[in-house]
Amino acid sequence: MKMLKGKKGIVFGVANDKSIAYAVAKKLGEEGASVMASCLNQKAYDIVSPGLLVLDIPVQSCNVEDLEQLKTFIDDAATRFGKFDFIVHSIAWAPLEDLHGKVIDSSSAGFSRAMAVSCHSFAEIAHLCLPYMKDGGSMVTMTYIGADEAVPHYGLMGPVKAALESLVRYMALELGPQKIRVHAVSPGPILTRAASGIEEFDALMKHAIERAPLGRLVTTEEVANLTAFLCDDGSSGMTGQTIYVDGGCHAVA
Repeated sequence: MKMLKGKKGIVFGVANDKSIAYAVAKKLGEEGASVMASCLNQKAYDIVSPGLLVLDIPVQSCNVEDLEQLKTFIDDAATRFGKFDFIVHSIAWAPLEDLHGKVIDSSSAGFSRAMAVSCHSFAEIAHLCLPYMKDGGSMVTMTYIGADEAVPHYGLMGPVKAALESLVRYMALELGPQKIRVHAVSPGPILTRAASGIEEFDALMKHAIERAPLGRLVTTEEVANLTAFLCDDGSSGMTGQTIYVDGGCHAVA
């Protein structure tokens, strides 16, 4: 039996067919869930829609910086499904000039925009989706170990992801009475479009392979498997956690 049969929800942030969000949407659909996915623009839509429509996963453009556009997207999904059992947030962005520089040199505007897109958008989405989750469910976002460790070249995304992980804990506290579970999934380095903006990412992946007890990088499919579990009733006793799928990198010095 497909473990998510009858579940309904949204995956935000499908950038292309190599992205974590794409693998998550695909996995949720394969496990029987009814899924609607968001992408940023028409270019992304043209890339991801053929593979997702095979699984009857509609894709629609949605820029989370545009509140009206975000509201319209969520309302469209609610009209289609009637309710949500899960929300997956896989959105991260920072201006390159701030990402590639020192944190102490980052602009206030760039830092604020990175925080709004990569962190506060999760809270905004939760606020807008809450009326459609009266039966409870799961909310999952994506983070990185740079939230807890100072990772070279990760720059201002480290503090932003640290804020995101803290947000997860507070959302878990606030939404627990509504039977909504909130988690952050922390993958090891994966060569996605978002990751390509980080300087010397090849060296970061090499270091992760050398450090990981499993001696390899993880795949987007492995991240999707964990996310599907967190959207399933089998994880009903869990909330407020950052859960690593990184080959064990987080566990060793």
